[in-house]
Amino acid sequence: MTLEAQGRDRGEQSLLQLPQPQSDQAASRGIVGDVQLSADARTDSVRARAPGPQERPAGERRATELPPEREDPGLKQDGEGGDEPRKGFLRRRPFASVIGLFLFIVAAAGGYLYWDYARHFESTDDAFIAARQFALGPKVSGYITAVPVTDNQHVAAGDVIARIDERDYRVALALAQGQRAAAQAGIENIGAQIDVQQAQISASQAQVEQAQAGLVFAQQQAARFQMLAQKGSGTVQNEQQYDSQLRQQQAALASAQANLKVAQRQLESLKAQRDSAAASLEQAMAQRDQAQLNLSYTSVTAAQPGRVVQLSAAVGQYAQAGTNLSMFVPDEIWVTANFKESQLDAMRPGQPVMLEIDAYPERTIHGHIASIQPGSGTAFSLLPAQNATGNYVKIVQRVPVKIVLDNPPTDIALGPGMSVAPTVRVDPTPSLYQRLRARL
Repeated sequence: MTLEAQGRDRGEQSLLQLPQPQSDQAASRGIVGDVQLSADARTDSVRARAPGPQERPAGERRATELPPEREDPGLKQDGEGGDEPRKGFLRRRPFASVIGLFLFIVAAAGGYLYWDYARHFESTDDAFIAARQFALGPKVSGYITAVPVTDNQHVAAGDVIARIDERDYRVALALAQGQRAAAQAGIENIGAQIDVQQAQISASQAQVEQAQAGLVFAQQQAARFQMLAQKGSGTVQNEQQYDSQLRQQQAALASAQANLKVAQRQLESLKAQRDSAAASLEQAMAQRDQAQLNLSYTSVTAAQPGRVVQLSAAVGQYAQAGTNLSMFVPDEIWVTANFKESQLDAMRPGQPVMLEIDAYPERTIHGHIASIQPGSGTAFSLLPAQNATGNYVKIVQRVPVKIVLDNPPTDIALGPGMSVAPTVRVDPTPSLYQRLRARL
């Protein structure tokens, strides 16, 4: 037998020794027509042919088995309990199940502690620092001669922010002081005249008394000589003479009394002039005080401690009365927090507040609630909402709450408009987390 025939016989024997697939598997896999050999059978047939490839006889087929399907490693081989049910995840993965259960319990406990702790607080991000800032301006007009401050500088109460040329106001003060001195001198002059008039009245009073005494003597003499003339003991001439003296004394008394009245009326006139001079003196003093105030207004000072913001004053600038030279932000600041109306149920004045400022996230500032505005923000706006017109949709309103800082920091700049995130403790009782932390 030749080598070629021996190789062909060995190849056929190897093909016959290959395991034949089951009929149901062949049907399910759809083997139709020529089926190629598997990798192992093909290798054996190639090795059996020594010289080279030979042509196959006509009508000869090569039957091979496809690679067997992979079996589930979790299942046993046929005949070794393959019909038993699969074990549960806890039996197959006991360690992972214990860890998962532990992590679930820890997460649930942590979530409850967080919820119990968070329900003691109310917070909002709609909060800003507020202050009663105002504009600084001179009360008198003039050229600015000095600006001893700069932008954003902190000043104390009474510090000078700007100076205005004061020469005109010093002249006005000197003029007012001169008018006051003149009014004072006029009062003193009228006072001296009143003293003279008082002496004149005294002299007139003495003249009246003298005239009254002479009148009494003249009356007595006239009556005596009249009686003597009637008895014939005296002459008619003497009677007429003493009667004439009586009339002269009566006229002298009337003249003295008239002079006394004139002197008294003159005294009243002098007193009226003195009152007018006193009024002029008060007017002059008021003008002097006004001149002193105008002179003091040439120095624009800070009425309270704070910071100079948006400084626009410059040396040489002519400033009218009321001109805005700078904005001023006082040191007294607070936080206006706009909480939802649904958050105000347990919120009361005096409750502690923790403040986190966006500009300084590493700082926590403490404060307390000072007051709660009796009304929502829209109720005090320029154009309040008219809910009685048109369709109505209920919207949760926000109510401003004033929060005062307990110890405002001085090493950082805080001003109106800066964003703040306040957290109010509305329930003073300690939470479960705080109780556990206190015991541990």
